[in-house]
Amino acid sequence: MDFVSIRVITGDVARLVAFYERATGVRAARATEDFAELRTPHATLAIAGTRTVPLFAPDSARPADNHSVIIEFLVDDVDRVHRHLAEFADGFVTEPTTMPWGNRSLLLRDPDGNLVNFFTPLTPAAVEKFARSAR
Repeated sequence: MDFVSIRVITGDVARLVAFYERATGVRAARATEDFAELRTPHATLAIAGTRTVPLFAPDSARPADNHSVIIEFLVDDVDRVHRHLAEFADGFVTEPTTMPWGNRSLLLRDPDGNLVNFFTPLTPAAVEKFARSAR
């Protein structure tokens, strides 16, 4: 088994795709107006419109209603990302902060209110952990 993606359901695919493209610098591959994917070397963030939900099961997902998942992106320099995001993003939850487990993290909300964490490993243990996962 391999974990390949997380899918976010939204009422406005274009708006959410534009946010993530600008925030990450990754161009989305758009399959339809209701579905796009931002692919990175290790995972994919899929963004789907509400019209796709009934294809799985009616009323099985609701847009802008996440209260338990944090979407995370590993970045080279979280402080630089913060400066970039400050130009257009609202909803900062924390400024860049060094966490007890060795990552420097920046937490914000995307336009649908989903939590997004950009982080950079700092301590030797954190750097090694993510160096191993990149192999």
